[in-house]
Amino acid sequence: MKEKGEIITLLQTRQTLLHELSTLTYGSVEIRESGSNKYLYVHYREDGRLLTKYVGEYSDELYNLILKNNIRAREIKKNINQITRGLKKLNYTEEELSPEIEKNIDYAKRHLVDTIYKQAILEGVATTYADTESIIEGGKVNNMTSEDIMKIVNLKHAWEFILNKSVILSPTNFALLCEINKLIEEGFYYSAGKLRSVPVTIGGTSWQPSLPIESVIKEDLDNIFSKKMSEVDRAIELLLYVMKKQIFIDGNKRTSVLFSNHYLIRKGKGIIVIPAELTEEFKSLLIPYYEGKNKTKIKNFIKEKCYIKI
Repeated sequence: MKEKGEIITLLQTRQTLLHELSTLTYGSVEIRESGSNKYLYVHYREDGRLLTKYVGEYSDELYNLILKNNIRAREIKKNINQITRGLKKLNYTEEELSPEIEKNIDYAKRHLVDTIYKQAILEGVATTYADTESIIEGGKVNNMTSEDIMKIVNLKHAWEFILNKSVILSPTNFALLCEINKLIEEGFYYSAGKLRSVPVTIGGTSWQPSLPIESVIKEDLDNIFSKKMSEVDRAIELLLYVMKKQIFIDGNKRTSVLFSNHYLIRKGKGIIVIPAELTEEFKSLLIPYYEGKNKTKIKNFIKEKCYIKI
């Protein structure tokens, strides 16, 4: 059991490092000139292929940032290599994804813009499908706040994280839950990924969730996983549990959707996403659920209108 715990910790640490590496712009710098203007490009290797990426118009700040990123990238790669050696010493071997899981991941990636758009609408982000697509592809948008843009960017990073092979093969557990929220709330709260330590209120009801306790949450999750039920029903239980518990200071809906989808996808059973046009109906079902009423109604709603079988 101790070795298994070490392996899980190493895998999750490796994935966190891989995510950080993916957010860095680094590589061999090239400055190209066109008339009186200068433009920065970087050359780098990915999966054995030599690639070139346009970075932006030249500035000393941007040039120095790339040099700084190069140093950090080397550190990250060194740490990843150390983790890989550590996994080898623990006799860990990479599992292969089943065709069902591969198909599920492919579907999630192909519909990523739509999924993130619907999650953003659920969270009250003022965006359109076209703007969401532009943000995910690295483009610029007008008439959106920087906070709303960051929420969409963070959702993209969180989805990329859970769709990574090593993460999909990792357990859907408390550590993963915290890592998802950390990505969701990156840049918003210093306590991102940490348990809420202050009381919160829920609009539309006098009901209040109690302060979360790590040992209790882990026990609750174990109970959900030990129940005899289908994978889809279990994913719905996970989603609603995280929403109702209000484990984090913010981003609980987004976190819960990603957390439950990690479980579903690693089982090759599809995805759950709340359709934009059904957002208000879903929210209206949440309040009585929080109050301990109509539990079956909201579960049936999710299963019938929000679950997509692959």
